[in-house]
Order: sequence, then structure tokens, then C-alpha cells
Amino acid sequence: MEEWPALPYEEWRDTRDTLHMCTQVVGKLRLALSPFEPQWAHVPLYLTARGLTTSPVPSGLRTFDAEFDLVAHQLVLRASDGGSEVIALRPRSVAEFYRDVMDGLARLGVDVTISAVPSEVADPIPFPDDSTHHSYDPKHANRFFQVLSQVDVVLKEHRSRFLGRTTPVHFFWGTFDLAVTRFSGRPATPPAHAGTIYRYGADAEQICAGFWPGHEQFRQAAFFAYSYPKPDAIEKALIRPDEAGWQDQLGEFILPYDTARTMADPKRAILSFLESTYDAGAAAARWSGDLMAKGGP
Repeated sequence: MEEWPALPYEEWRDTRDTLHMCTQVVGKLRLALSPFEPQWAHVPLYLTARGLTTSPVPSGLRTFDAEFDLVAHQLVLRASDGGSEVIALRPRSVAEFYRDVMDGLARLGVDVTISAVPSEVADPIPFPDDSTHHSYDPKHANRFFQVLSQVDVVLKEHRSRFLGRTTPVHFFWGTFDLAVTRFSGRPATPPAHAGTIYRYGADAEQICAGFWPGHEQFRQAAFFAYSYPKPDAIEKALIRPDEAGWQDQLGEFILPYDTARTMADPKRAILSFLESTYDAGAAAARWSGDLMAKGGP
């Protein structure tokens, strides 16, 4: 397999859009049952050696988890008392997938009601009514997972160098991206008319970086980075590598995935992007220099 495989948006967009909705169904289980944490830290999914998992979710004094196995192409539901359910990932509607997930949870004795309307997407279709999204190509889903697995390794190395509060590397099912966020320790004030998601996610100074596989507004896979609140003139900062830069439409720094993966040393290029965008944001926002590790053993 190619070390950093191509991930052309148009080629797999139908599978991407269906998988996005399926991850929303599962992610909303964490949203419904996990204790609230600042910046929505209780809702993301996490990479495993097989796909994406909720990690243990409370159900009374029991727990369960749900893992998208993107190697065997199935969703596995497991309860702490030993019960399990397996739901095939194959071409079928989101409505059918949603029904099977909720039925499987009921058989495991998990009592949960979720918001059945997708989050952070244009023109959301409630899960029980969604027959629009029904594509699943195993080859495309697995290739996406392989890319995520490699990006996860690089983001974790980037995360390890920060001494302040940071999130784990986690996958947001709303925006369908893998990200890690560093915090200065200072609060921030969300815009006056911010919606619920933004109001609770933007109440602390932060510098975020990550990877998404493309979406309708930016139809290519890319690494991204931004500082919040946005420092004045941050878009003029010099970012490495030279092929990376500010994207006005998104209001973020961007390194296209195709650019990074075809460079002589993709991992080094990605780390350079992550580090230079952090350095630019931290300098502009006057973060403490004591937040970065000086070295290791």
C-alpha cells in the first residue's frame, strides 16, 4: 500500500457523506450519555488500530462502546457485561443504519434517546428519514482510515511537546475532522449571537490544528490550523512549508494533503506546518513561552 495514499474528494464523496452521517449517529450516543466537558471534550471519537471508537460510554453503572471497524467493515457494539452486537457497514441508507444501531443498543439494554438531526451540516436530514445517503465503498472507507491512522501518529507527536492543557487527538463527527487543540489557560468571550456549539466551544483561548478529508466548501483533503480569538494580521505570518498558507474563504491556514503527501518527507512537512502555525498564533496572542517542552530524555 502507498505510504501516504491519495484521497481524492470527488472519487469517494458519496461514501464520505454516508460515513459522515453514520459517525454522527454513533457520536450522538456520547453526546447524550457522557458528562459534559469543556469545549465539548465528551463528544469526539478516537482512532483505534481498526477504525474509530466512542471509548467507554456510561449507561447507568454499566458501560458500552461502539467501534467503526473500517478493516472488517462493521460497527461493533460492546457492553461491559459481555453483550455485543455487530452491524455490517455496507451500501444502505442512513435510516436503516440508524434503526439497526438503536435496535442493537436496545438488545444490549442501553436506554438512550439521541437528537436524530445531524449537526454542523447544511440542510440536515433527520436520521430516520435519510434515504439520500446510502453509499459505502469498502476500499474508499479503508483508505480514509489508513490516512487517518498516519495523521493520528503525527498529531500525537505534535501534541506531546505541549506542557499546558491540551485535548487528546480526537475525531469530531460534526465537522468530520481529526484535530488537537492547545489552550493558553486564559478565557475567551464567544460572539454575542453564537449558537450553542460555538458558545461552549469558543470560551477559551486556543490554537487548533488537524486534518479533514474535504467538504463542500473546500473540496480537497487538507491539514488546517487556526488561532482563536483570531490575532490581528495572523494571515500575514510566515508558515512552513512554503506551499502552505492562509485560505481567506476558510479563515485558516491550510496545507493541502496532496501537497504534503508528495513531498520528500511528508511527516516532516506536516510537523513543520503544525509547529509554525502554533508559533505564529502563540506569538501573536502572547502566549507564555513556558508552555512548550524544552526537550526529552
